[in-house]
Amino acid sequence: MRERLQVLVLNQISANGLARLPAESYLVGKDVAAPAAVLLRSADMHGMVLPPSVRAIARAGAGTNNIPVKQMSERGVPVFNAPGANANAVKELVITGMLLAARNIAPALRFVDALVPNGDMEQAVEEGKKAFAGFELSGQTLGIIGLGKIGCLVADAAIKLGMNVLGHDPEITVDAAWSLPSQVKKAGSVNEVLRNAHFVTLHVPLVEATRNLVNDGNIGLMRDAAVLLNFSREGVVSDAAVREALDAGRLSRYVCDFPSPVTHGHDKVIALPHLGASTREAEENCALMVVDQLRDFLEHGNVANAVNFPAVSMARESAYRVAIANSNVPNMLGQISTAMARAGLNIHNMVNKSRGEMAYTLVDVDSPVGDAALGEIRAIGGVLSVRYLPLQG
Repeated sequence: MRERLQVLVLNQISANGLARLPAESYLVGKDVAAPAAVLLRSADMHGMVLPPSVRAIARAGAGTNNIPVKQMSERGVPVFNAPGANANAVKELVITGMLLAARNIAPALRFVDALVPNGDMEQAVEEGKKAFAGFELSGQTLGIIGLGKIGCLVADAAIKLGMNVLGHDPEITVDAAWSLPSQVKKAGSVNEVLRNAHFVTLHVPLVEATRNLVNDGNIGLMRDAAVLLNFSREGVVSDAAVREALDAGRLSRYVCDFPSPVTHGHDKVIALPHLGASTREAEENCALMVVDQLRDFLEHGNVANAVNFPAVSMARESAYRVAIANSNVPNMLGQISTAMARAGLNIHNMVNKSRGEMAYTLVDVDSPVGDAALGEIRAIGGVLSVRYLPLQG
């Protein structure tokens, strides 16, 4: 009987998600000795020493900034995430954020909390409420930067609230484009969105190209009394630029999910404690999605939603499968095929895909693969990892 695969869990993960890893095949826990995979949410893995046994990392969420992705790529280890699984939760919070800003909810709540509970309370309410008069979302223009699953859902919800929507995403996927409401007007640049929207919401990953995407060089383009919302990642917006724009009266409100020392306590900042995906439904959706992806990889080598690997899936046509991660350089397939031929292995089916510097190959062969053949493939220059995945009878 095959030894159970060990999965190290670094955070609280939905029990329904963990149940997708059957006990007869997996040993799941916080103290496993030789993990084949790591399952986490927000735990910071930078600085962690991961044993050579680790073959995959899976985050039950979208962002992977807490994972050393580059280091894992160099080891041939995919990093999985769950894009879109928390999209509805984030969408609802973005709409909440717009309403909080438009109707001055936060200062109104503080005003009510400060009321003295006596006979003059009703009069104080009537006199004080004038200071919190707001405006309606209907007819306002919402600018969306980043039109993935969350951005598309936000656009749809805003349109149903009567808003005009302006969207920008130079790397929009075909799937996202199909799901985007036809009423969304296309913007050619971030600056075009900033110039023309009453509300601007960001839904992009934090990478080098998006760091400080809204900054002191372009925040001044925003309309008078505009509202900026950031439920994406903290580093996408320059906190210093936001503070300066708020102090100067150019920006009406900043609504974000990332409290910062730079903007903390400012009366025009509404900061939430990273609640974007903090719903029962989102946490379960993320866990179910990422655990299924992780199991499919560990058992069959298939890759879906890895941030550093190409998407590769091949139906089983043989009981004997080899999964190979390698640098995306010429003649890798030739060398792999030659090594298998020397071992007397007949290739039944093969798929190879690449993504940037990473390539990934699944090979089904007609007979068992011996250690010598696997060793020869591992010795090929540029090969990062090799896994033998025979079906268990």
